[in-house]
Amino acid sequence: MDGKNRKDIYPGLLVDIILKKDQRSGKLTRGVVANLLTSSAFHSRGIKVRLEDGQVGRVAQVVEE
Repeated sequence: MDGKNRKDIYPGLLVDIILKKDQRSGKLTRGVVANLLTSSAFHSRGIKVRLEDGQVGRVAQVVEE
C-alpha cells in the first residue's frame, strides 16, 4: 500500500518514509507514525508524517507485517 491516501495512515502504523534530505537518492527510513502533518485527504507524493523518533518525511509505503 502506498502512502498517498490520508485515510490509510494512522498513529502507531509501521511505515517507510522518504526524508527531505533523501529525496534524490530515494533512501527509505522505517519507523512508527506518531502523527500526521498533511491535512488533505490525498497527496501525490505521499502523506507527510512525524515518526515517534521525531523524523519527518513523506510515506513511501506501509510495511505489511
